[in-house]
Formats: sequence, structure tokens, C-alpha cells
Amino acid sequence: MSLSVIGAGLGRTGTASTKLALEALGLGNCYHMGEVMKRPDHPALWVQAAAGQRPWDQIFADYRAAVDYPACCFWRELADEYPDAKVLLNVRDANRWFDSTQATIMSPPMLAWLKASPFAEMFEATVWADFGDRIHDRQFMVAYFEQRNEEIRTTLPSNRLLVFDVKQGWKPLCEFLGLPEPDSAFPHVNSREETARLIEQLINAQPDKPMDETLKNLVSEMFTEEKSR
Repeated sequence: MSLSVIGAGLGRTGTASTKLALEALGLGNCYHMGEVMKRPDHPALWVQAAAGQRPWDQIFADYRAAVDYPACCFWRELADEYPDAKVLLNVRDANRWFDSTQATIMSPPMLAWLKASPFAEMFEATVWADFGDRIHDRQFMVAYFEQRNEEIRTTLPSNRLLVFDVKQGWKPLCEFLGLPEPDSAFPHVNSREETARLIEQLINAQPDKPMDETLKNLVSEMFTEEKSR
């Protein structure tokens, strides 16, 4: 199976909502960090990718789209591998992005959990590779976010790239993909507050409860529509 949509936007830019949107548009399964958490063989494949190998057929065998970490770390390689795929760059205000990461996926408790988890090597090689010890440095992280987005904008041709804020809803996404707009509302999941709650549940999981069961349940919750926006 070949990717038709490559998500270049970093985590905490509405990527979970975008995953659901792409699936609702009939593009098939969309890869997301949540999928990694459910597939114990995938972290090692991403470590291979970070080392310069190309395990794309193994990773994306069941997927036609990919968003979020760790796939977004390889936007350039994936754009080369799948030349017919369109690239979606999720964006938001850089300072709000930083604040969201610090309260969720890059919070000190979450980083500590990840560093002691089976995902540590993958995160070191992919998600954290560009940050080093400056992951909590606002000035550095905001500049990184803005410069990275600009690099993507200037590297890819405009007919292949959509710079997308999920607040824009269906219209620009559907026009870009040449698909009709659904009658349903654009998905809205994984807010900062909801993600922080799920992360707290993960960190505080009962030690006698199998981790794979905990992860499966939390990933399922991650992609459940919120009651409020």
C-alpha cells in the first residue's frame, strides 16, 4: 500500500483530529503515534529509519496516510519515497504549540515515563533528536517550530503542499485532496486538557495492569470525540 497523504506537521498541531478527518474522507487507515503505541514491533522500525534505512513498506503496510510523530520527522524522506503523495503541514501559533507540548507530550512527567519505557530509543532517535536538552526552552523551541515550517513551505511545490490549521475545517482540506466536504462537523479530539488527563492516567496506571492493555485503552480514548471544544 502506498501513502497518498504525508503529514509533515509536528505533534500538538491538531494531528489526531486530522487523522480522523482523513479517515472520514475515505483515505483508509491513517498512521499516528497512537498506532505505534499499539504495535510493539514498530518502535524498532522507526529506529532503523532514523539510522538511514527505509522500512516504509513494513511500517505503512496497512496505511494510506500518516500524520503526527514519528512520521512527521521523516517528511522529506517520505515525500521522496512517495512522489505522488500530497503533503499536509499542520500549523498553529508557535507559542501556543510550545505551551501545549509542555503540558502534554513534552511535560517532565511524560518525558520521564517515556525514558523508562520500551519507546525510549525510538523517541531519542526521532521525536527528541532535534531538541537535545533544550526541549523546555521556549525561545529555542518556538524558533525551531517556525523555521521548520518555513523550510517545508520553501522546499515543496505549492501544488503538492497544504499549510493547514484545523480551525479551517473541511473546506481547504477537501479542496486540496479533490474530495467532497462531509456533512458532519470536522473532528475535534485530543485537546490539551484531555491529553494531559490521558497522560496522567498512563503515568499512574496500576502496576499490576498489563501495559499493553493500558495503552490500548488510552489510545482508544485519544480518538474519541470530545464533549466540548
